[in-house]
Amino acid sequence: MRVLVVEDHVRLADSVARVLRREGMAVDVEYDGGAALDRTVEVDYDVVVLDRDLPGVHGDEVCRRLMGESSRTRVLMLTAAGTIADRVEGLTLGADDYLPKPFAYPELVARIRALGRRTQTALPPVLTRGDLALDPAQRVATRHGARLPLNPKELAVLEYLLAAQGRVVSAEELLDRVWDSEADPFTTTVKATMNRLRAKLGEPPVIETVPRAGYRI
Repeated sequence: MRVLVVEDHVRLADSVARVLRREGMAVDVEYDGGAALDRTVEVDYDVVVLDRDLPGVHGDEVCRRLMGESSRTRVLMLTAAGTIADRVEGLTLGADDYLPKPFAYPELVARIRALGRRTQTALPPVLTRGDLALDPAQRVATRHGARLPLNPKELAVLEYLLAAQGRVVSAEELLDRVWDSEADPFTTTVKATMNRLRAKLGEPPVIETVPRAGYRI
């Protein structure tokens, strides 16, 4: 899942990004509304976590523009104001969800995952292929009933391939949807992650390389 965090409090923004990355999400961070809008022109995000009280371009205006573009991107609005009137106003602007500060990180993660599912084709709660199973909510993958020792990035790659339901996924698509903007598109990071993932999945192989096209399960 590709997420943009827009928050002018640098420590909070960076903290949220760290938590989401540990959950296997690809996360970019911006600290003002104008930069956030520029970023959304370049990248098709699944979810934007948007602070309402931003400098420069206000969060309300960022939300209006995102909604006006008929984007598939979902918006989770954050604000220190937690009254019912504030929440109603935020949702009226077009936000898909609304979370008052301070918030618990587990709730933030759960809300982002729920919004991310709305951008995708409906999938079963547990993704399976033969003896391989992955529970996106629990962040657990198993094969032959045994838990696989996958790190967050390997788990995210496996989830994306399983969700593709047999479709060939290019290395470029994986880099765009599973890694953030800091990833160098000219490195072998996708290939290296795929090699580690294959080794952990064991035999018989489940990830097929399609020459000059990409990967599929």
